Amino acid sequence: MKNVAVLVSGGGTNLQALIDYEKSRTECPYHIALVVSSTRHAYALERAAAAGIKAEVRSPYSVLGADAAKASDRDTKRLAVSDAILELCSLNKIDIIVLAGYLSVLGGKIISEYEGRIINLHPALLPKFGGVGMWGHNVHEAVIAGGESESGCTVHLVDSGCDTGKILVQRKVPVLPGDTPDALAARIAPEEHKAIVEGLLAVCGAV
Repeated sequence: MKNVAVLVSGGGTNLQALIDYEKSRTECPYHIALVVSSTRHAYALERAAAAGIKAEVRSPYSVLGADAAKASDRDTKRLAVSDAILELCSLNKIDIIVLAGYLSVLGGKIISEYEGRIINLHPALLPKFGGVGMWGHNVHEAVIAGGESESGCTVHLVDSGCDTGKILVQRKVPVLPGDTPDALAARIAPEEHKAIVEGLLAVCGAV
């Protein structure tokens, strides 16, 4: 069984999908041992508490302190948080890291030390609509504006780029006439819940 850390920033519906899968199986190849949030306000933390999962917050403010965080540039803050998450994962003997709606970019030693063992869920069909600034509703707005006939989600390995790692799972949905970003996001969400489980199971078999 692989110990898993799930990184979150918001409501945690994809975290819940992973929790539900684990609880529904007498023999599951993974165990969610840790949840790490980028903010103390994430509802995902309540989901972790309800499931009895250890949860921590690691943000620039919690890691660097308020004054240093305000004075630091984006890359400095990202690296500090990434190193703090790496330390947490090492302490908790984490085998695999899952980015489930995590709204930051990991960098530094965590990428090399967990090479092939970090996956990310992206709300579009990569390699289209990936990269810097492509998250959440920004992605769905871009898909609709681009006149795409289909969209979906992708689970991929995390490397030193942004949404550039090896694709593990993709699930597709149609883009319908008159779609709004909210409507498209709602159509994709159930596929995300399936894809993130499929992606984690794939990595469990490869590690």
